[in-house]
Amino acid sequence: MSEKKGFNPKNAWLEMEEDEQQEAFNLSEEYAKFITENKTEREVTSRAVEMLEKEGFEKLEEMDDLKQGDKIYSVNREREVLALVVGKEPLTSGMRLLGSHIDSPRLDLKPNPLNEKSELAFLESHYYGGIKKYQWVTIPLALHGVLVKDDGTRIEVNIGENKEDPVFYITDLLIHLSRDQMKKKMSEGITGEKLNVVVGSIPLQDDNDENEKVKAAVLDLLSEKYNIEGEDFVSADLEVVPAFEARDVGFDRGLLAAYGHDDRVCSYAALKAVLEAERPRYSAAALLVDKEEIGSMGSTGMKSRFFENQVAEIIDKYYDEYSDLLLRKVLRNTEAISGDVNAGYDPDFSGQYSETNSAYLGKGIVLTKYTGARGKSGASEASAEFMGKIRGLLNENGVLWQIGEIGKVDKGGGGTIAQFLANYSMDVVDAGPPLLSMHAPYELVSKIDLYNTYLAYLLFLEN
Repeated sequence: MSEKKGFNPKNAWLEMEEDEQQEAFNLSEEYAKFITENKTEREVTSRAVEMLEKEGFEKLEEMDDLKQGDKIYSVNREREVLALVVGKEPLTSGMRLLGSHIDSPRLDLKPNPLNEKSELAFLESHYYGGIKKYQWVTIPLALHGVLVKDDGTRIEVNIGENKEDPVFYITDLLIHLSRDQMKKKMSEGITGEKLNVVVGSIPLQDDNDENEKVKAAVLDLLSEKYNIEGEDFVSADLEVVPAFEARDVGFDRGLLAAYGHDDRVCSYAALKAVLEAERPRYSAAALLVDKEEIGSMGSTGMKSRFFENQVAEIIDKYYDEYSDLLLRKVLRNTEAISGDVNAGYDPDFSGQYSETNSAYLGKGIVLTKYTGARGKSGASEASAEFMGKIRGLLNENGVLWQIGEIGKVDKGGGGTIAQFLANYSMDVVDAGPPLLSMHAPYELVSKIDLYNTYLAYLLFLEN
């Protein structure tokens, strides 16, 4: 991959044989179905458990002991999952860990969201993660999640994905009246308080002279069709997401557009890799976490003790004993890939990128030596030794890769869960495919980059 004159990644479509290209298309087709059907952390976790159990993975809590070849998984509050295949080497030799996040930017409903204005019913939202708010208006939206009633009854919600379903909508000001709006900065044209989702327009048909008849009619429909009362929104996890299917892009179908590539494209590749890891030398694990888009805090984020607690339980069942020293040895000797996407070079916005240090669609998985913003603030940086080891592994096995940063030094940057894995003193590097339009409601990935990401992850787990 490197030439005498310097490092020059090749276009992966030109480097891979026709049968490998077909495998890339096949993998993309599987992934497109996965990402279309699973748009929230709960949905991804549920589907991951189905896939794991189908391949013989068992719940960690139900295992009395662990030995080489055992396949186990553990779930945290339906939003985080750890899957592991016990390897040939003792656990104290460390694991090979793929960590990725399954949350994506979206709109969450406020705790008391339903209101009526000018005989239209709205659900008020609070945006989650870094979004350009103007991108979320005038597109079809779906409502996903759960409500839990005060007696503990759970109500699953998924409205807007089937052709028979209604969709939801956020309005924008018509161009004819937009002179003042168009003078504003893009960040101010649509504010957070304007992200109100239209959910009803027909007033309640009765003789009562009460106000907010459209809201009342919506509440009647919710009660009748879904057993949802107004107070139930207080104890709900409801997410507003784009009602889009994943679709091929371009005459050649080499690209895939979908909501939530960041970071379900890496999560899917990691999940598929751990499912296919056969008799790995080191215990092979995939950790799919929540809350990365808002700082990784909370009981299901990478800052929680879930991962550490599960490793402690694995040690206890593997060694028939537990000590804090054993836990520290396992974590310290673990090597990890933080599976996360990078910013693909966009020629229409070339001024924001360093051409020689950017990732390009179609050139394979991106190794990101360090993250952070500007002066590497908040960064996790892979050591030269670990970078050398990873690229040597990829080169030796013909996996196509490139390097990249997130834009020019003073233009921005970003972070991943790598910094929290590095806190355990393990070696970790960020690696995943590049995207165009990251954090938009519809993002773009190259199918050949997804394929090389999957190959890299599987190779890493099995070595």
